[in-house]
Amino acid sequence: MAIPHLHHPAPPGAPSSRPDLPGTDLPAEPGSDLRAEPGSFRDPANRVFHAGQDVLRALDETAAAHWRALAGSDFFPPLMAAGKVCGTEEMPAATAPQRWAAVLRHDRIPFVSHPYEWSFTMLRDAALLHLEILREALPAGFTTKDGSAYNLQWRGTEPVFIDVGSFAPLREGEPWAGYRQFCQTLLYPLLLNAHLGVDFRPWLRAQIDGIEPDQMGRLFRGVRRLLPGVLTHVHLHGSVQRRNAARTTTDVRAQLRDAGYSRELALATVRGMEKLVRRLDHQPPTSHWVDYQRTCGYSEADRSTKERFVTAALTSAAQRRLVLDLGANDGRYARLAAAHADYVVAVEQDPAVVDRLYRTLRGEGERRVLPLVMDLADPSPGGGWRGIERASFAARTGADTVLALALVHHLAIGRNVPLPEVLACLTALAAPGGRLVVEFVHPEDPMARRLLANKPDGLFPDYRRDAFEALLATHGTVEERWELPSGSRTLYRVALGG
Repeated sequence: MAIPHLHHPAPPGAPSSRPDLPGTDLPAEPGSDLRAEPGSFRDPANRVFHAGQDVLRALDETAAAHWRALAGSDFFPPLMAAGKVCGTEEMPAATAPQRWAAVLRHDRIPFVSHPYEWSFTMLRDAALLHLEILREALPAGFTTKDGSAYNLQWRGTEPVFIDVGSFAPLREGEPWAGYRQFCQTLLYPLLLNAHLGVDFRPWLRAQIDGIEPDQMGRLFRGVRRLLPGVLTHVHLHGSVQRRNAARTTTDVRAQLRDAGYSRELALATVRGMEKLVRRLDHQPPTSHWVDYQRTCGYSEADRSTKERFVTAALTSAAQRRLVLDLGANDGRYARLAAAHADYVVAVEQDPAVVDRLYRTLRGEGERRVLPLVMDLADPSPGGGWRGIERASFAARTGADTVLALALVHHLAIGRNVPLPEVLACLTALAAPGGRLVVEFVHPEDPMARRLLANKPDGLFPDYRRDAFEALLATHGTVEERWELPSGSRTLYRVALGG
């Protein structure tokens, strides 16, 4: 199984290599910061490493031969040129260390995300790209060894296939080896959302290998069996899997070849899955947050002042490679940040809001804003093997600027998180020497009063402006402070201690 390379930076102070991880046998020169990618160890034919800002993939002789055939094919270079497959080049032969036959260098993905952080439409678009690539590969005599959702990442709203090591020559009569993974990590989550209105994210977050056919089968009984895609890809798939449980992969392949399974049949199956996935849709229920910008109570003067403050904070920053917009809602400030930064990750808890934002940004061709679904009071943890195969949200950040606008009161009052913990969380998501742009909503503000009305009296005695400013001082230097015209909200620009 080829696990895709994950383009996240090493956390500050991380060791240059990880001898305790499998597959770290790519030696480094003295003083090199070469380090193994924790998410790449399951395929012995290739390993992914980081060297500074470079993302490298070491290949054994068989994988190197497959890569060279792939690079010389008619279908692969156009996909790479179109940005649908991660940009990849082979390094000079002298750079390949002992044991490895070749080394590739990949384009770096701006920010790594996981499928359980995507909206429905994002997951569907990722699935469609996966199928499109397979549809192009099959006639050219290639297939992919796996079909995991983790094989895809994003450049803004454009999905990109990153697991170049997954491509392999197609052996006539063999089924797609990645079919099960594709179903469990892409198709089944889409079916859950589209047919039952069940959120797929908790399932994918809990199980790195996705949703099992037997789990799906129990949810799609009776007339639900007849819903599009269910009978074939859930029940029939599960039945075949159980029937062949005692057989070897070789036996199953031989049986399929004897039954006349062909490349043409495989291609027809992929086209049928594309048609199914394209038809799947999910209209999330109406959410309070969808119209938040209209209902939040900001005056035009407040809004204008806030935008000027954010713009000034971003333009004054020394580094603007990555901006986090936490509690992004409809992306108003993420868009503003994108005009002054290389890349913006817009985090919002409500899936309906994120899906709407994604569709809008996609329609605009926006490649600098990545919208993600995440509850900041319960952010994505590390997962997979030893809890590090899929990095936690905190381990993937290190933003030059963190925007936390109209957020603190929701965490401190709405979610009962003490102010010191709120600020510790926000500042930890920034790179050393980064900036925090944060809004404090005073207790007398209408939105704060609405939240407090649902809490016992006296529960938040420390939710005060003076206490908040004292806490800010422990994390850095307040460079600027603006009062909004309404008089019940204050904006701060803080240079964080490095």
